Amino acid sequence: MKQGIHPDYVECTVKCTCGNTFKTRSTKSELRVDICNACHPFFTGQQKFIDTGGRVQRFADKFGSA
Repeated sequence: MKQGIHPDYVECTVKCTCGNTFKTRSTKSELRVDICNACHPFFTGQQKFIDTGGRVQRFADKFGSA
């Protein structure tokens, strides 16, 4: 590797909006994320379907139950 052109790889603290924090390594010392493994629906098992403006019903009316 060429010397002097790569950023420093330091320990990083990741902070989620849900309050969860964990440490990893990155080129930045702190990261803020909107969603993490503690609050993501795939990992928590709490899948939420949000029907905004009847989109699901319009899809079901148009295509039926496939």
